[in-house]
Amino acid sequence: MWNLFGQIGEKQERIEILDWYHLIENLYKVGGSFQRIDEVKYFLWKGEVDAAISCFEGWSEPQVENFIIYLNKHKHRIVNYGYLQAEGISIGSGSVESKIKQIAHRLKITGASWESGNVPQVLRHRCAYLNGCLF
Repeated sequence: MWNLFGQIGEKQERIEILDWYHLIENLYKVGGSFQRIDEVKYFLWKGEVDAAISCFEGWSEPQVENFIIYLNKHKHRIVNYGYLQAEGISIGSGSVESKIKQIAHRLKITGASWESGNVPQVLRHRCAYLNGCLF
């Protein structure tokens, strides 16, 4: 998915944010005490990835190592979620996932006027509209 976002606009024109739900879903795969999970969630909520990783010092389980790799891979996408939420900026990808399903469904409707080759152009127009660039 991230490579598709790489094709939308210039890098300095977008901010990639790792979906909070998916981030925490991966944290719960690690397991451990509720106290440790809450501590890691606290740091991740503030975008403090290094502090979150330090909570796993001394752990060598494969799921912990996989989660640390995941955090490092997406470090630049893990932001201060509390700030974004306070500013009214979405920290989840549910609405985007819903629109993708709607577009996929629309393409499958018998007699639909959309063709697969036109989807990128439709998405560009939708992004322009949402960004206030389409008059």
